[in-house]
Amino acid sequence: MKKAMLFVALATAIGFKTADAVELTPTGDVRVRYESLQNKYSGGTANYSNDRWRTRVRVGLNAWINEELSAGVGIATDADNDGVSYKGATSRNQTYATLFNAKSIWLNEAYVDYHPMSYGLGGKVNIILGKRDVAKTIVRVDDLIYDGDLTFEGATLQYGKERDGLIFIAGYYFLDQASPATSIAGFNDPSKENDPFLTIVQAAYKGEVADYSYLIGASDHNFRNLNHFAAVYDATNVNVTDRNFIELFGSFGGQVTETLPWQIRGQFAHNTGGKAINDKRNAWLAGVTIGDAKQPGQWAVDFNYNRIQKDGVFPYFTDSDRKVGNYNSGTDGWEVGATYHLVQNMTIGAKYYNYRQIDVVEAGNPHLHTLQCDLVVKF
Repeated sequence: MKKAMLFVALATAIGFKTADAVELTPTGDVRVRYESLQNKYSGGTANYSNDRWRTRVRVGLNAWINEELSAGVGIATDADNDGVSYKGATSRNQTYATLFNAKSIWLNEAYVDYHPMSYGLGGKVNIILGKRDVAKTIVRVDDLIYDGDLTFEGATLQYGKERDGLIFIAGYYFLDQASPATSIAGFNDPSKENDPFLTIVQAAYKGEVADYSYLIGASDHNFRNLNHFAAVYDATNVNVTDRNFIELFGSFGGQVTETLPWQIRGQFAHNTGGKAINDKRNAWLAGVTIGDAKQPGQWAVDFNYNRIQKDGVFPYFTDSDRKVGNYNSGTDGWEVGATYHLVQNMTIGAKYYNYRQIDVVEAGNPHLHTLQCDLVVKF
């Protein structure tokens, strides 16, 4: 004890001061899922089914350092490909298999958030560097373009993200490093020397009118130097030219009762970049949600219909649960789900997916049917 006090006194004497108190907030969730997937073909000669149990775990620690600075780290289970495939970007699920083997845990988030109070900014501007959750990075009303498990890697400038009124976001994100040392299987092509990257610019307005809330906005999602991924794209006949998606999005909602909200939402994306194959450049989604299941005894139901032409989105970032067969096909279909808050911090739910291929249709016209039953605990 005397030695510890001596060290503190010595540090103070030579100019070192103890750090301000940091507010640490742990976050996390555990999801257990039963999934039944069926791909049905005309004639039934190539039908495929897969029933499996899966889990997703995410744990994080957010630090509020002072009124101008925060940071955070997070880990999560990785997709079944153990972090070495491009398909892992949109999944944190691990399947119960391989004789009780331990499941892979990987870095899911690592970010610094600087929000200056000076120069009249008052904390309305956030400068985020590192790896950050997609919903905390940009305005996202649904998963037409980006799956909810995605975490961006790069730099983001936000204005008014969590407030009513004008919202502006600009970001630069690294898709890969174009060098012979590239470690992602199939992506290494030393002849393609330009690093692939993504830039996003968004402008939106969030407000209220009467007893209703609304959000309306537009985005530009610019994917550059995609020829770096030719080895993977060519394997599935996916267009390797650069893509530039112009997105329009919005939501509108209110209250059925004091504890029962409702919301409608929509997204539309058009690919203006490159030479889209057969001009299949559009994607859109429309959905409705009733309830939010935030408290025990509350429930929520959700429905959305979407149509994604083969060049309408970047295929490896949209929700992978709707994919039917190879990534070179567009999809058309719908999803319906329900959630019930059983006890504090624990929900149960089920979701059904019904999708078919469009634009590039495999022999037998495959049709996807998937049922997911989830138990989720948040802490």
